[in-house]
Amino acid sequence: MKSKTLRILMLNYEFPPLGGGASPVSYEIAKGYVKLGHSVDVVTMRFKGLKEFEKKDGINIYRVPCWRTKKEICHPWEQYSYLRNAKKFLKTHMKTHTYDINHTHFIIPTGVLALWLKKKFGLGYIITAHGSDVLGYNKRFKYLYPLLISKWKKIVKEAKLVITPSKFLQDKIKSITIQGNFAVIPNGIDKNKFKPLKKQKRILVVARLFENKGVQDILDALVGLDMQGWKIDIVGDGPYRKVLEKKIKENNLSRIVKLRGWVDNNSKEMKQLYGHASIFVSASYFENMSIVLLEALASGCNVLASNVGGNPEVITNKNNLFEVGNVDDLRMKLKRRLVLKSNNKIILDKRFDWGNIVKGYMGVLG
Repeated sequence: MKSKTLRILMLNYEFPPLGGGASPVSYEIAKGYVKLGHSVDVVTMRFKGLKEFEKKDGINIYRVPCWRTKKEICHPWEQYSYLRNAKKFLKTHMKTHTYDINHTHFIIPTGVLALWLKKKFGLGYIITAHGSDVLGYNKRFKYLYPLLISKWKKIVKEAKLVITPSKFLQDKIKSITIQGNFAVIPNGIDKNKFKPLKKQKRILVVARLFENKGVQDILDALVGLDMQGWKIDIVGDGPYRKVLEKKIKENNLSRIVKLRGWVDNNSKEMKQLYGHASIFVSASYFENMSIVLLEALASGCNVLASNVGGNPEVITNKNNLFEVGNVDDLRMKLKRRLVLKSNNKIILDKRFDWGNIVKGYMGVLG
């Protein structure tokens, strides 16, 4: 790690309290840079109730106007409004501010700004990819991906380095283009933030409510199981909520399943939900490097996860993985934990500690 103090510009359309897993990742990295003595300016989206500028944990946070309507989801036209207004903001901002490096999150959309800044002001950039910004990764954007391929490849090629949290995602990028420089640095977890509490008969699911998160499979897997006083908490919101509400009724699970909606990741409620949960389930159909898995592991949960993407890179014990989309496999492994009280808890690896991860980033910034 270089001793030079760096002036770092960070671009991310999703920054706490907005967004999903990539949002707290970018926040923790920015906070880590500041702790090491570097300066960090973040340019992100404005949202109702949030200040246009604030300083938090030493991070200078600038928020530009946008059309965003919900915390948990950002549609392509809302992303476009961020690009347009962030570019307008940066044209003025860069006249009075200089930076050593730009750390951008997401190849698309934010990488469009990074490429423009490099051409306009000569500011080099690294990019952390998070999944949905990789062509073909998320079916939700299947009609957009073909329109973006030329610009996407240019952004990847011009980056000083493209970082992925998993080898799985790096391989996905390399299957599209090998013109670029690549590295794997995993996402991390603050072990002091999430801790085990007195465990209760509770199963926790934390996900944005999209079909691809597989929450419907969890609800189907519960059918026919003797729950013996167990309760299920589902945290998150999104467009698939109505479907899940219907399935809860159809599966006669209303007494034991509670849809808690959006819960702030930094709240006492969220820490208690993780801490008291004995079992955590993630049934995603595709996953890069799941932050919620790391949070569940730090909280001492017995984790069950689908065997997709980067999940096997975090959970190497096959007993804690089930075949993606296979409700019977998930039901069988849930039953073992409920009836046989199977204990396959995993010790969180030190490589996921934020201190080590930020050091990894510092090694490539200079």
